Amino acid sequence: MSFRATILTLFPEMFPGPLGHSLAGRALGDAIWSLDCVNIRDFGQGRHRAVDDTPFGGGAGMVMRPDVLDAAIASVADDRPLIALTPRGKPLTQARVKSLAASPGVILLCGRYEGFDQRVLDVRNAEEISIGDYVLAGGEIASLALLDATIRLLPGVMGAAESAEDESFSAPLLEYPHYTRPADWNGHAVPDILLSGNHQSIAAWRRAGAETITKTRRPDLWAHHIASQPARP
Repeated sequence: MSFRATILTLFPEMFPGPLGHSLAGRALGDAIWSLDCVNIRDFGQGRHRAVDDTPFGGGAGMVMRPDVLDAAIASVADDRPLIALTPRGKPLTQARVKSLAASPGVILLCGRYEGFDQRVLDVRNAEEISIGDYVLAGGEIASLALLDATIRLLPGVMGAAESAEDESFSAPLLEYPHYTRPADWNGHAVPDILLSGNHQSIAAWRRAGAETITKTRRPDLWAHHIASQPARP
């Protein structure tokens, strides 16, 4: 059974977008995964298909209505997880991506305006996820990012399974530096160890590089890595 992705959005024309190309696009053509888009405005209220209203308590902007969102969700709801893309959600991690890739699929709710009426998220037990500490105009780009990260882990999508195992966030460390031909480029040479043919030494060099990059760029990940190491007797 293929991985099923359903997008609830006000802009279905944004999909599949980049997911129609490269690895994800080929996998879509091979039916490794499928994509359905549901236009939230089809469930809007009144002659103008209104999907939002002013917030109770005052404040700037508009809020997406719970009755409209609930009707849209009800049209596709099944046993797949419902994820609302929002900057206040839990950060998306590689561990969560792996778990999604092992599931039957996902339903993604894309917000606009000031966001969702909280009641529909509570009633529908929606998982709130963020792709970073910044604000986008809507959840569509975040949905594309989440799906891209997930689809590439589906069986049959990537050419070499070990490629995913060595990537950043697959382990507690960021990925080590990579080099390819030419061995000397504009006076910048590839590290000699990579040309040595000594696979044990190369593995140690890569490990050290991953540790250095993690320590300097992501001290939070480095602290987690150190804390997870077994205590020395």
